[in-house]
Amino acid sequence: MADFNEVVMGRKSVRTYDGRDLTPEDRAKIEACAAEAGAGNPFGIPVEFKFLGAEEYGLSSPVLSGEKLYVAGIVDKVPYSDVAFGYSMEQLVLYAWSLGIGTVWIGGTMKRENFEKAAGLTEGRRMPCISPLGYPAPKRALKENLMRKGVKADFRKPLGEIFFDGDWESPLTEQGAVMKAMELVRWAPSAVNKQPWRIIRKDGAYHFFLKHDKGYVSDEVGDMQKIDMGIALYHFVRGLEEEGMKPEVKVEDPGIAAPEGTEYIATVVL
Repeated sequence: MADFNEVVMGRKSVRTYDGRDLTPEDRAKIEACAAEAGAGNPFGIPVEFKFLGAEEYGLSSPVLSGEKLYVAGIVDKVPYSDVAFGYSMEQLVLYAWSLGIGTVWIGGTMKRENFEKAAGLTEGRRMPCISPLGYPAPKRALKENLMRKGVKADFRKPLGEIFFDGDWESPLTEQGAVMKAMELVRWAPSAVNKQPWRIIRKDGAYHFFLKHDKGYVSDEVGDMQKIDMGIALYHFVRGLEEEGMKPEVKVEDPGIAAPEGTEYIATVVL
């Protein structure tokens, strides 16, 4: 992949495509990345990616135009599958962008039953999200511009509202490699741009918490905000790796008292 920081900071959700099929070379690269990403999250939960032709299966979404191909991710309904899904799919999404291929996370604005049937979804499994895969059109459609404006797509919370040092009242001010990775977390995508991640450093480790909002859990999707946490974790871990560090993800609740509506997710140890 090209420089990871540049990929993260440059990526935009794409809803308007130019109608071309992926080249055979790009399709092969994407499929190889999907196999690697699906088996590579730190929670040991496999994510299966299915590639679905829009015309072959009669698939579409009212928020998209010009798309020819979709990728659907499938996981078992087990604990931490939402977080694992977000981690693995974000790896695929960012790799696609490094190839000049656009994506956008879609969990609801589609006829879900059509996608689940095309993907061969079976009992005990879940298809949290799908994404188109294609080359961005030269100009966004009006509906895409309106959607981006509606969710304030280019806005991010300031560092002091997200990262804390020792307690929930002290903003983290660390500089260097860790702060670079924190900035990558800050710019991670999230459902309706809620940015639900909160990270507190304590005893030399970085503990990820989820600040819940109502209305993001369903049987079909799972917990959308836990998917967001998986995305944020991938940004942090990969960002640290880019700086030559060897982070390890653990799920060991540190016993830190958290604000109401906030849930512990995982810890990154350096």
